[in-house]
Amino acid sequence: QVQVVGSGGGLVQAGGSLRLSCAASGSIFSIRAMGWYRQAPGKQRELVAAVTALGSTNYADSVKGRFTISRDNAKNTGNLQMNSLKPEDTAVYYCKFEIGSRDYWGQGTQVTVSS
Repeated sequence: QVQVVGSGGGLVQAGGSLRLSCAASGSIFSIRAMGWYRQAPGKQRELVAAVTALGSTNYADSVKGRFTISRDNAKNTGNLQMNSLKPEDTAVYYCKFEIGSRDYWGQGTQVTVSS
């Protein structure tokens, strides 16, 4: 069994910053990759940022230069530093760990950016 718990999020004014964190626990042999996704009301869930086990990163064009993903392989944790937030970043943010052949999702955390 693997459990994934996300934290962080909240309400912030445009231009502000937030930091999301995510931790995986349980029967973990190797984490292939982890990523952050978001889903705004009425929209599909989309990839925000991802990082592989070797540290290669990938970002959505809309967040490049503003968001930074990081992970700690020893602690099975990941973070998403979000700077220069915009109202269009408002969404529920989910973290995902790719462990073995399966994906494990966190419960989601609300990020609201006011204008």
